[in-house]
Amino acid sequence: MDRFVVSDSSVLSFAPHIVFRFDEVRQRWIILAPERLMLPDEQAVEILKLVDGKTGVSAIVDSLAARYDQAPRDLIAKDVTTMLQDLADKGCLAGADD
Repeated sequence: MDRFVVSDSSVLSFAPHIVFRFDEVRQRWIILAPERLMLPDEQAVEILKLVDGKTGVSAIVDSLAARYDQAPRDLIAKDVTTMLQDLADKGCLAGADD
């Protein structure tokens, strides 16, 4: 299987076996995968809340850049793409058309 490469034009969704939700017991956002639990940090949560299978990475970056106008857009784009690529490599995210 070829590696999915996240780019500005990528539209991502959570893989079918992945659940991203707020866990009442832990009082924090979690990513549930078969036999795995991930605890994303606050920045990752803000990014992952925007992953909806319709919005492209570039639009996610634009939204975050507008919200956090102290950080340069290119730095936000680099951080967002790196984090999303890491989750795609772990099988948590897929291209919306996959």
